[in-house]
Amino acid sequence: MSTKDFIEKDYYKVLGVPKDATEAEIKKAYRKLAREFHPDANKGNVKAEERFKEISEANDVLGDPKKRKEYDEARTLFGNGGFRPGPGAGGGSFNFDLGDLFGGGAQGGAGGGAGGFGGGIGDVFGGLFNRGGAGTGTRTQPRRGQDIDSEVTLSFTEAIEGATVPLRMSSQSPCKACSGTGDKNGTPRVCPTCVGTGQVARGSGGGFSLTDPCPDCKGRGLMAEHPCLECKGSGRAKSSRTMQVRIPAGVTDSQRIRLRGKGAPGERGGPAGDLYVTVHVDAHPVFGRKGDNLTVTVPVTFVEAALGGEVRVPTLGGPPVTLKLPEGTPNGRTMRARGKGAVRKDGTRGDLLVTVEVSVPKDVTGNARDALEAYREATAGEDPRAELFQAAKGA
Repeated sequence: MSTKDFIEKDYYKVLGVPKDATEAEIKKAYRKLAREFHPDANKGNVKAEERFKEISEANDVLGDPKKRKEYDEARTLFGNGGFRPGPGAGGGSFNFDLGDLFGGGAQGGAGGGAGGFGGGIGDVFGGLFNRGGAGTGTRTQPRRGQDIDSEVTLSFTEAIEGATVPLRMSSQSPCKACSGTGDKNGTPRVCPTCVGTGQVARGSGGGFSLTDPCPDCKGRGLMAEHPCLECKGSGRAKSSRTMQVRIPAGVTDSQRIRLRGKGAPGERGGPAGDLYVTVHVDAHPVFGRKGDNLTVTVPVTFVEAALGGEVRVPTLGGPPVTLKLPEGTPNGRTMRARGKGAVRKDGTRGDLLVTVEVSVPKDVTGNARDALEAYREATAGEDPRAELFQAAKGA
């Protein structure tokens, strides 16, 4: 989160809650919006994805009492887009650099920093901007590891029942040769450009100064006096590892799964990134899938369809089930075997949808042929196409 975002974004408006909303109201509003704009529910919708990120950012601040307090204090100070001078400041407005506020800049008038806030107001914003108060400008900060994308192909059965699969991943991790310092002697120096903060200020007009990653140290805050030959002074090196990943039951083809903390390691004690796994599912020769339900087409004889009977139906990974076929069942009718489908998120199962397909024999001889001839004579007065022609005339 940048200082510009922190000052200008109204997170209460993003979540649609009043400024005096309770923690429960904020949580309820976030959950409702997160469900509505979640990427899994809006595949390919870029606007919904950006909205989801905005909602998550707002919840990250307002959902944490400490961050919310810091945010409210900051909004009070910068509520009108500029700094509000304290009592006795003589009116008007100040042109100032936010770096002075967050990093212990030049002292102001009586009472210390700008507007009489003592040693700067870095203590107010420290938790949100990862910057210390006065006197902490040279402290290097932990860095979160990068996210990793990977893919896995599962069989149809593995996707339904869940599976543990090995994934080989390549990512940037701390260089082993220099222990992640970037210096072959293990003694990097503080970057003189950003004084170890990893950020530099840039003017944005109106007296404000925003921050960008330092171009000299690439945001690390450190520079190698004697660059490591393995990582060329970056402190990072490509590494490969294989890990066992549990894919939950009921995943669908092209679904993207997020595994928190399973990505690349962080720097200087920072948390690891996340692992995103895109799942591909092979087709099954017998079963198909429709949401949480499985599908199967079962052939039946003309006699079974006409006179009814019991039909054994295969299930995925379990014993067959027997369904009762009603008398006069038409071709294409679908019946339901409850609880024999895919696993849902709550652990229950969908159903198995069984579609009947009347099987017509290619060769009919002997007694079977005689019986069918007798049936044809017995039903000679029936015309199954009469209603079709009648409807055609009326169209």
